[in-house]
Amino acid sequence: MNPVSTVRAAARTSLLDDFSLEMTGKDVPKLEEARDTIPQGTRINVTFLGNEDLELRLAAARAVKRLGFVPVPHISARRLGSRGDFERFLAGLRADGTSDSVFLVGGDPAVPEGPYADSLSLIDTGLLQEYGVQDVGITGYPEGHPAIDAGALWSALRDKHTALAAQPLQGGIITQFGFDVDPVLAWVEEVRSQGVALPIRIGVPGPAGIKRLMTYASRFGVGTSASVVRKYGFSLTNLMGTAGPDRFLRALDAAHDPDRHGELKIHFYTFGGLSATSEWAARFRKDSAA
Repeated sequence: MNPVSTVRAAARTSLLDDFSLEMTGKDVPKLEEARDTIPQGTRINVTFLGNEDLELRLAAARAVKRLGFVPVPHISARRLGSRGDFERFLAGLRADGTSDSVFLVGGDPAVPEGPYADSLSLIDTGLLQEYGVQDVGITGYPEGHPAIDAGALWSALRDKHTALAAQPLQGGIITQFGFDVDPVLAWVEEVRSQGVALPIRIGVPGPAGIKRLMTYASRFGVGTSASVVRKYGFSLTNLMGTAGPDRFLRALDAAHDPDRHGELKIHFYTFGGLSATSEWAARFRKDSAA
């Protein structure tokens, strides 16, 4: 391998250093199966779904910790019925030693089920620090949000950044997943130009069926034009196969400029495929280093 190739391979390998994963509360058996292919200390986000209860969420965070990983429980603002619900969740996390890191989302309900309309309102309560939270993740939307206009998204990002600094709490951003590197890096540049210096993890779908990827992409407003998905490596006319993020990560590596974008890491949306995603990441790292 020539020196230039060695540099590119090293860059691709480092892009997957300290990647994070996502699971649901019901995915604990899948995490057990995948444990040997996931590096110890990996951050694993545990989603906050409407059809799961408090004990299931707490048990999932405990399992992540027990298996040697770092639990990052999600807290969905609009799904909290009361301040008491919020405190019970935080108290449970603290009691289990799983409250260090959380990830805040607004949540899907169009009408909040309680007093919290968005993740900023959770930060503003001051309860996160009170219950031992040290690191708070927030969302980023390089391709926008189907129900929120761009101006509101930028305002919310700046406000959350300011609120975290005022607490003070450490923070980071995880983006929605996408199939096109260009809008992702353009968004990252804009984030930096607005003075938001939080670490950013780029959301990437793990290997999954193309039909399933299209379903999630439609739900979250991700661009799926023929030209975009062709860049990613699959065709809208053939939805029966599977696709992985190989092309996306190589394109991200090639276009990433640390001086403009800062340090970037990867967050995998596994869609239930913890083993498939972790095995894919191990193969990609090995092939890139070869």
